[in-house]
Amino acid sequence: MAEPMQCLEIWGGNQGVEEHFHRPGLDVWVYSCPHKNAGSGGDVYYLSSCASGRISRMLLADVSGHGPRVSKLARRLRDLMRRHVNSISQTQFVEGMNREFVELNQEGSFATAIVGTFFASTHSFQLSVAGHPPPLLYRRNTGRWELFEIAPDAAVSTGLHDTPWGISESAAYGETHLTLGMGDMILAYTDGVTEARVADGNLLDSQGLLNLVQQLNAARPDRLLQSLITKLRDATTAPIDDDLSLLLACADGSRASCWNTMLAPFRLLGKAADRTRFR
Repeated sequence: MAEPMQCLEIWGGNQGVEEHFHRPGLDVWVYSCPHKNAGSGGDVYYLSSCASGRISRMLLADVSGHGPRVSKLARRLRDLMRRHVNSISQTQFVEGMNREFVELNQEGSFATAIVGTFFASTHSFQLSVAGHPPPLLYRRNTGRWELFEIAPDAAVSTGLHDTPWGISESAAYGETHLTLGMGDMILAYTDGVTEARVADGNLLDSQGLLNLVQQLNAARPDRLLQSLITKLRDATTAPIDDDLSLLLACADGSRASCWNTMLAPFRLLGKAADRTRFR
């Protein structure tokens, strides 16, 4: 059953979790397991809803290190998610997070991340990456998964771009726009998945993950993450030596209610509700 999420709310953290949320136009499943089932890890995940429910933002990040430093950075991520919760464009958020990491670079802080923003009214999805593995994209009309390479943005064609957060303050980040039809899916993951060792002693890598996902029943997205984890454990020759996190978003064609749209101006007078957990 989907976990309830109200308008103008932020959910997430860096602890072990397995949750399902229904958003206007989108179902989202999040699975995260810290290394050795620790209380928390370096993978950070967030989901936010705007005041009307029409804008849903998703983030999956792999932060260097563990413990208090990760929790500190996760809180900064949370604060930026709150600040941009009603913004359709995510570029300011992504670039703002890079600046936060650069300020903390004396501690050796950096992170790879993937950020997605879904606008239910147009079924449009924006994707930005910061040195993160490419997501997988499923199109229902073809019945196939593919590696979704983020297209270079002409606006950031010079200098450093799409690098991990914390490498350079001058780095720029682009956006790739796509439309999600009913049944289309996007799967994001951290490198704990693709760096798992498989039978031949090599890393699974993104192509290997694609091969595993292609074997699963795409008609049951509610079972896909658990089925993938089972496949992954069967394919590996040693315990996964890292945090492991997956985020699956599936378009369902629904829209935000008129009631929530009418109430949005009144919700903007308050602060976003916070359901984040750190350790």
